[in-house]
Amino acid sequence: MSAVLEPRLHLRPLRERDLEPLVAIENALYEFPWTYGNFRDSLAAGYSCWALWRGREMAGYAVLMIGPEEAHLLNLSIALPWQRRGYASFLLRHVFGVARSHGAKSVFLEVRPSNVAARGLYSAFGFSEVGRRKGYYPARPGREDAIVLALQL
Repeated sequence: MSAVLEPRLHLRPLRERDLEPLVAIENALYEFPWTYGNFRDSLAAGYSCWALWRGREMAGYAVLMIGPEEAHLLNLSIALPWQRRGYASFLLRHVFGVARSHGAKSVFLEVRPSNVAARGLYSAFGFSEVGRRKGYYPARPGREDAIVLALQL
């Protein structure tokens, strides 16, 4: 009998050459996805951008904007085949460490009220609602509010 080894999870800073597979994941996940340009601009702006790899396959990514004493999680996504395996938690813990290492004392993010899975994840990590942004997200039909969440690190 032989053991089947699972590919190793590893993180590394996102590179421009990673954008094509990343955008493919983004497009598969969202009706109103970020564009290639959104991700390229995040890299150019110096945001903390991370790719989560499962062996040689991209499993997820995160974009974190870090400012004085706070960070803003702009995007955290896990590819459909790898959801509900703890990968988002793994990635969240990593970005919290990155934020702390840059002196952030809190992390903020926006989430759609309709994104029940993400809201559950963030709640499990201790995020709390600190506000709402009316009509923040495109939706069918019209716009959807954003729930603004915060976590003290």
